Amino acid sequence: MSWKTFSSMLARDAHVARRNFVPLLMQTLLQPLLFVFVFGKVMTASGFMPQAYKSLLLPGIMAISMVLAGIQAVAMPLIVEFQFSREIEDRLLAPIGIGWIAVEKVVAGMAQALVAGLVVIPAGWLLLGQGVNLNFSRPLAFAGVALTVALFAASGGLTLGCSIGQTQVGLMFSLVLAPMIMFGCAYYPWSALKSFPILQKAVLVNPLVYACEGLRSTLVPQFPHLSTMIVLPVLLLIDTAVLAAGLSRFQRKALS
Repeated sequence: MSWKTFSSMLARDAHVARRNFVPLLMQTLLQPLLFVFVFGKVMTASGFMPQAYKSLLLPGIMAISMVLAGIQAVAMPLIVEFQFSREIEDRLLAPIGIGWIAVEKVVAGMAQALVAGLVVIPAGWLLLGQGVNLNFSRPLAFAGVALTVALFAASGGLTLGCSIGQTQVGLMFSLVLAPMIMFGCAYYPWSALKSFPILQKAVLVNPLVYACEGLRSTLVPQFPHLSTMIVLPVLLLIDTAVLAAGLSRFQRKALS
């Protein structure tokens, strides 16, 4: 691997992001702001949800924002580059292994996912006002969970971007992302499904469950949550499997 080439590719992506700063900012910020306002402000101010729901909600919104931002940042450009613009051919000519081109895209996607997730915290404080009670007493655990969630999002984007066509983007959102979000314990803790024991066990195959529960355990430990000692190993296992699948798909698609 050439670190100079790898860093140059990252710098190029950063330059493109700077030139498209306003659209990228809207894409990254608008969705979490809407989630926070509608579910955290409107629902609690109208009395449909208790004020404590604000704190319970933020980690889930943070996880959703990270996953969607990471998947979109990697999958959508790959779909265009492989099937429409053929821009990927320029990168394949770089003096670097094909696999490292995919890794660079994952690293760039992780950065965007982390920004999309972290912006939820100040957005929550600004929009929700009083009643947001976050705990930052475990910064290392929080950083570990956030990084593994970002890696899952970017790796998932790599796998999806190399597996679906332009005409199947709608199916990706309706058949993959929508069920993942609705059954990902973002709006409620995993323990809330105890009245549905079969469903409670079935959702454990959903990576978003571990993302939400992990962030909940490090930011709002006063609410029910899965232990970080369970969440981190499972997320690392999922990350390894999804990244390996994405790299394999990328190699096969690039060589074809």
